[in-house]
Amino acid sequence: MGIFERYLSVWVGLAIVAGVVLGNLSPGSFAIVAGLEYAHVNLVIAVLIWVMIYPMMVQIDFSAVKDVGKSPKGLVLTLVINWLIKPFTMAALGWLFFKVFFVEFVDPQTASEYIAGMILLGVAPCTAMVFVWSQLTKGDPNYTLVQVSVNDLVMVVAFAPITALLLGVSDIQVPWATLLSSVGLYVVLPLVAGAITRHLLQKKGSDAQLNAFVANLKPWSMVGLLATVVLLFGFQAETIIAQPQDIFLIAIPLMIQTYGIFFIAFYAARKLKLTHKIAAPACMIATSNFFELAVAVAISLFGLHSGAALATVVGVLVEVPVMLSLVAIANRSRHMFADEA
Repeated sequence: MGIFERYLSVWVGLAIVAGVVLGNLSPGSFAIVAGLEYAHVNLVIAVLIWVMIYPMMVQIDFSAVKDVGKSPKGLVLTLVINWLIKPFTMAALGWLFFKVFFVEFVDPQTASEYIAGMILLGVAPCTAMVFVWSQLTKGDPNYTLVQVSVNDLVMVVAFAPITALLLGVSDIQVPWATLLSSVGLYVVLPLVAGAITRHLLQKKGSDAQLNAFVANLKPWSMVGLLATVVLLFGFQAETIIAQPQDIFLIAIPLMIQTYGIFFIAFYAARKLKLTHKIAAPACMIATSNFFELAVAVAISLFGLHSGAALATVVGVLVEVPVMLSLVAIANRSRHMFADEA
């Protein structure tokens, strides 16, 4: 691992602090960047995420994708966790904490909005960041691509009904342009660019040249991640400073959810006897969230300054450092999974 990957938790922590500080010192600058969007998709964030995952896409060997079907258990695990377990445990934890444990600290209306934001995170499985987690756990990039692609297809059909069911809203309006634009920006475009790049490099007949190109790109992937974190926290910096207690209250059930879902997926992956290169990305996809979509839908349904929008941003605060800790757990438990041979 290079210096970026080795000390990524430190860099992410510094990026969070930098975002909050800069967002409070120069809120106007971040407001301008926040305004550069289409269909609730921030274009600057989109470019940074593109930079983040493009190096992973270059590594995908499409000739190997045909062999993914030989191991369907990883796909089944991902789908069951994401759509039959995760949304409902998130809703249950939100209700338990904000309607029971924290009822004296938050007014009922705000509590309901916090629960709504948590539900939106739970119903939006990861699309982009999972490629980063997969790379850090040395997961199979081809299998990760298929898992993400299947998840995206299911999300188009299942996101609105499950969200409506859990929010208790019969006529919820999901911003489909946001969903489709996000998938295109975060998956399709970098995938096509990566495939073209790989084809051109392989056409020259040198795997060494391809490997060298990928090695030179990897640091930029981490730069894209850190810049994304700075912007997301810069956008909400004033709110984070104004409501520190609520940030803490929201973070508690989100952390319980994240670790809980990971270990459910981890246990199931071992029982299914998956290899580590398939099990690790499967656990990461099941655990992480498509926070870009969750934030966009929260703003669309409840407003920019709503409790729901704040909860989705706290989801980013919790997810990045927690996912890094789960990456470490996944890497250290490699010996517990089926032989990679």
